[in-house]
Amino acid sequence: MLTVAMCVALVGCLQAQELRGHVSIVLLGATGDLAKKYLWQGLFQLYLDEVGKDHSFSFHGAALTAPEQGWKLMAKALESLSCPSDMAPSHCAELKDQFLRLSQYRQLKTAEDYRTLSKDIEAQVKQEDLREAGRIFYFSVPPFAYVDIARNINSSCRPGPGAWLRVVFEKPFGHDHLSAQQLATELGSFFQEEEMYRVDHYLGKQAVAQILPFRDQNRKALDGLWNRHHVERVEIIMKETVDAEGRISFYEEYGVIRDVLQNHLTEILMLVAMELPLNVSSSAAVLQHKLEAFRGLRGLNKGSAVVGQYQAYSAQARRELQKPEGFHSLTPTFAGVLVHVDSLRWEGVPFTLMSGKALDERVGYVRVLFKNQAFCIQHERHWAPEQSPCLPRQIIFHIGHGELSHPAILVSRNLFRPSLPAHSWAEVQERPGLRVLGRPLSDFYAYSPLRERDAYSILLSHIFHGRKESFITTENLLASWDFWTPLLDSLAHEVPRLYPGGADTGCLLDLELNGGHLSFSQQQPEQLVPGPGSAPKPSDFQVLRARYRESPLISAWPEELISRLASDIEASALQAVQHFGKFHLALSGGSSPIALFQQLAMGHYSFPWAHTHLWLVDERCVPLSDPDSNFQGLQAHLLQHIRLPYYNIHPMPVHLHQRLCAEEDQGAQTYAGEISALVANSSFDLVLLGMGTDGHTASLFPQSPTGLDGEQLVVLTQSPFRPHQRMSLSLPLINRAKKVAVLVMGRTKRDITMLVSRVGQEPRKWPISGVLPSSGQLVWYMDYEAFLG
Repeated sequence: MLTVAMCVALVGCLQAQELRGHVSIVLLGATGDLAKKYLWQGLFQLYLDEVGKDHSFSFHGAALTAPEQGWKLMAKALESLSCPSDMAPSHCAELKDQFLRLSQYRQLKTAEDYRTLSKDIEAQVKQEDLREAGRIFYFSVPPFAYVDIARNINSSCRPGPGAWLRVVFEKPFGHDHLSAQQLATELGSFFQEEEMYRVDHYLGKQAVAQILPFRDQNRKALDGLWNRHHVERVEIIMKETVDAEGRISFYEEYGVIRDVLQNHLTEILMLVAMELPLNVSSSAAVLQHKLEAFRGLRGLNKGSAVVGQYQAYSAQARRELQKPEGFHSLTPTFAGVLVHVDSLRWEGVPFTLMSGKALDERVGYVRVLFKNQAFCIQHERHWAPEQSPCLPRQIIFHIGHGELSHPAILVSRNLFRPSLPAHSWAEVQERPGLRVLGRPLSDFYAYSPLRERDAYSILLSHIFHGRKESFITTENLLASWDFWTPLLDSLAHEVPRLYPGGADTGCLLDLELNGGHLSFSQQQPEQLVPGPGSAPKPSDFQVLRARYRESPLISAWPEELISRLASDIEASALQAVQHFGKFHLALSGGSSPIALFQQLAMGHYSFPWAHTHLWLVDERCVPLSDPDSNFQGLQAHLLQHIRLPYYNIHPMPVHLHQRLCAEEDQGAQTYAGEISALVANSSFDLVLLGMGTDGHTASLFPQSPTGLDGEQLVVLTQSPFRPHQRMSLSLPLINRAKKVAVLVMGRTKRDITMLVSRVGQEPRKWPISGVLPSSGQLVWYMDYEAFLG
């Protein structure tokens, strides 16, 4: 028995020795502000958490500064290290002394410097008879330095076989989709995806980090509530009282949307909106579900956002950037954005993201407000205290600051008593007079962490343990920029609403949801809008009515034009249904009609969709699920938002017998037969067309006779643009329509608009010139840029 016990003990010792490994942590930018404020303290907390376990450590502060000066700066940062309040001072002093002995400064400039660092780490591991477990490189440096440092690490400072490498990056990760893609490609040439950890420190904040675990631990209570049937709206808010003074050069490049909404608030949105994995401890499952949630975000447009700027900003910019007296910045310091998630769970639920500087309070929170179906007859003073079904029902993840002043999770008492991990969260004691979002604290089951921890200490622990769910993968990063870049482009020249800042702002920034749009609740008083320029606003122009090619022309700014066209289509639909019981509408694809589809989906609730048949004017010869498919665009921007009987939807049959637009499959003839069978006299009630810069319309192209005359109703054509194969309604069929609307938008259409205005009916040169309904009406809808330039 003694022998067996000795053997077991020996095996245990060998296993412990085998697990023991050395980890080298290199903090690049070790003398910078972020390192001084957060990172050295986070590394010290990591050491406190892990000391005496399975790893030994060395900490290398690195920068471009010469060794002697660099060490002095680093030592000054290390002086402020602190221990948890419940640790004995003597024990704290001992551990702090150990940490300081393990920390050293290095000047890292050249590839040779990195080679020397690698050799020194290898020598230390060998001298102390350790096994190297891995290396962490934390990039606390500007993004322009990433690539050179990455190249040096990859070529000269990777650990040997059997040891891992983890490289950590701080935002910003690009300025838009293109720059993010370029940076990701460059970093991806040096590091594998599993080696890269992109930090969004909000994911380390305790209330944010608890969102997924909270949803998981309260699955039973939330399963029936966390959806469109019960959630009225979701608010994700970060307000700051400080302004941008001292950071104007950064802010002029990024602004509030890039600085806060595209990253911090979007990441929180994903945690709320994503489907919950069966195992929330699985990094791979969490990241995959998050990516799927990104793909479900409905595209943003100009009407999705409002922007503001505190009044002193332009003066600060002139001073810090040495701009001339007449300079006025268009950079927003406040933004509210309305987001919709196109999924069965969240259809129709508004998610409002809002952040700003120089506001009345500093606070961050996520508020899930539930619909209240109760109707209480008695006066409020007779309601059951705190638990009345008529009180607001909400769950709040309080990130910090505000009147509550600390992280917390609050659940209305008339919802359910939540479950939280007892070892790390405790119920908040009653604080008379304290109110949270207008309600007394007593209305909630309120919990806060037993010990507050800085976000960076939590994230550094996750990096050390290889937990990637709290970080941003390349796919998720690009999905986020893909979502935000079109909005940023559309707002580039938008004049932000000026606000005084602080409490003086009053109601100027209050928001209002109106269908699929977000707007300010109040008109801005004129004295607050000197404005940086005298450019005309859309409201300065009326809708212009004229004639073009001897047919009616309606011209306006894009928003007014789309609104008018949508209203005209609805009027035609109501008239057709009233007289004939149904409305046959043929729609073109491309980018121009997207805003129209969104307007019809979100702003026309009287549209007789139940009696409408939707047809396609043309289709690319790709599978219907392909992003290039016109049907896919119609599905994404219109069909999934309306209640249209599925048997009234008529996609073009371009994909038959596992082939695309094969003549022998007779797809064109099939579609023509369907039209003849369902549309009286094959005469659509309304056909929507566009006009290309070469004069093509539908998929009827210049110098190609196909579909311009003859008896065929539907034809296969060849486009000069990819994908080349197309299916299209023929010109004779288009001209049978009762009404044809041609939508032309954008400055790039100005030249063809001028040209077509002067030519006769020459469809072989300009197919659009052949559109002339034989017994119906043709109406042109052009925005000012296409019509006037």
